[in-house]
Amino acid sequence: MFWEFISSVVLGLALSWAALHTLPGRLPSHSTVFVTGSLGALFGAYLTHSALGSGHLLATPAGALLVGAVTLSLLIRPRGSRPVRSAPAQ
Repeated sequence: MFWEFISSVVLGLALSWAALHTLPGRLPSHSTVFVTGSLGALFGAYLTHSALGSGHLLATPAGALLVGAVTLSLLIRPRGSRPVRSAPAQ
C-alpha cells in the first residue's frame, strides 16, 4: 500500500509537469497544478484499490493516472479568455 501511495503521487506530479509544459498559459499557478495533480492521482489510486482490491499492480496506477488527468482537465481555462465579471447587484 505504501508503494502505491508513493507511485501515485509521483505519477500525479509527472502528469502535472507535463500539463504545465504543454499548456503553459492556460493553467493557474504552478503550485495549484502540482497539488491538484498529485491529490487527484492519490484519490484515483485509492478509488481503484478500493474497487479492485490489492494485487492489481497495473490497474491501480492506471486509475491514478486517469483520475489525475481528469482533475487537471478541470483547471484548464479557455484560450485567450479574460475573467468574466458578473453584473453588479441592484
